[in-house]
Amino acid sequence: MNEQIVARHWLAIIAPKAAPAVATSTVLILARIWNANGAQHSLGNAVLMTALSLAAAAAGVCASIGRAGDPVIAGTAFAASGGLAFAGVAGYADGLSLPLLLWVLATAVAYGLAARYWRTDRRERVAYERHVSDRREERAHIERVETIRGTTQIEVARTGAAYAEQLAQALTARATLPGFDPKALEATGLPELPTHHRGA
Repeated sequence: MNEQIVARHWLAIIAPKAAPAVATSTVLILARIWNANGAQHSLGNAVLMTALSLAAAAAGVCASIGRAGDPVIAGTAFAASGGLAFAGVAGYADGLSLPLLLWVLATAVAYGLAARYWRTDRRERVAYERHVSDRREERAHIERVETIRGTTQIEVARTGAAYAEQLAQALTARATLPGFDPKALEATGLPELPTHHRGA
């Protein structure tokens, strides 16, 4: 069985693992740029980020307890709420120690949540690979059995044809011998020979 071999690029393998750190680092960098451009000690900016964070959290709560109960929308809304709160604190804070502490905490939480989905994805992939392997083994077994059966039928047919040909040659050769009496064979209990052999 020919299987297509697909080698994934190393960036495609590393990118999902680096995504949480890249996301939290991007929020931290943008928040510190915002801090340098006047967000520090700006009450209006703090109120805006707090309102946006609370609105995102409320959207996450509505999505999780709503009739549909979509976990993807709820998770996205809660992630946006946490990101906005992190960006607000990092943009409003005086020093860099509190934003760095929040960055480490947010990165750890993001990796903790992502690890759960990675485990589920790995389980599903392993189960799929096992299922495909079992199906391949089953198909290969069926193919081997059918190959053996077909080969056996061909050999039986070939052997039967060779036996019939040899029997016909033997009967023809015996009928041509001098003193051959088919009645004597029938008297001993052998089956009656066909009529064309008697004439011969």
